[in-house]
Amino acid sequence: MTSSSGLETNLATAAVAIRTADALLIGAGAGMGVDSGLPDFRGPEGFWKAYPPFQGKSFSEISTPHWFETDPALAWGFFGHRLKLYRSATPHAGFEMLRRWGEQTPSGAFVFTTNVDGQFQKSGMPAEKVLEYHGSIHHLQCTKICGSGVWPADTLDISVDEATIRAQSTHPRCPKCDAIARPNIFMFSDREFDKSRFVVQHAAYKRWRLPLQGKRVVAIEMGAGLSIPTVRKECEEQGHILIRINPREAETPANGISIPLGALAALELIDQRMQP
Repeated sequence: MTSSSGLETNLATAAVAIRTADALLIGAGAGMGVDSGLPDFRGPEGFWKAYPPFQGKSFSEISTPHWFETDPALAWGFFGHRLKLYRSATPHAGFEMLRRWGEQTPSGAFVFTTNVDGQFQKSGMPAEKVLEYHGSIHHLQCTKICGSGVWPADTLDISVDEATIRAQSTHPRCPKCDAIARPNIFMFSDREFDKSRFVVQHAAYKRWRLPLQGKRVVAIEMGAGLSIPTVRKECEEQGHILIRINPREAETPANGISIPLGALAALELIDQRMQP
């Protein structure tokens, strides 16, 4: 546990690191959206609290592609409800702080996130500076991988029964083969995820990283837990300095900066210490 004096030291150290960085790698897991009112599905209890009708089932059991074939009303009830939730959410003030810090940094910032909610783009972060490692709920693909590619879900409106979390409206279909469409999200036990959009984003991320060899890259990691450590590993490997913000799992490797707070609270405190 970090003491109050230790926390103050870490906040001040983080502020200096960001202010003197050549580039910022912004890593975000599900905890990043909690301050925007979004659930992080932490553990079965967290998932059941967000979706009581799924009591007894885990998030990993519901978030699988086979439901689109066997029970599309369940699949689109769950993902349709999440789509409405993410569309209606307002990104908290921490997103704007990160965008501003990136604009003040010589080589800018790039977002590496496993979140599928699109909150970084909604907050004003340039889309070409975001890698959505698990895809996006705001894009669709065919369940049959017929070659139709990935397309926006901008016009999609799913009516969901709030009591059962089952879709009541017509399910979206592939414009090429008319099979049921699904979100372009990398789910559990997923062999049908269309990587075409991911490949473009990943290539942009690699191009951004290429000229940063030997430069001072500061990784600001927020809300990324140990259960799916993708973001944690990327920030540890690519950041010359790691700032880990997490209210429960803030431990860092040697020389990392640990801030055991929620994302918004930590970013606000760092921002205060960055002011002239």
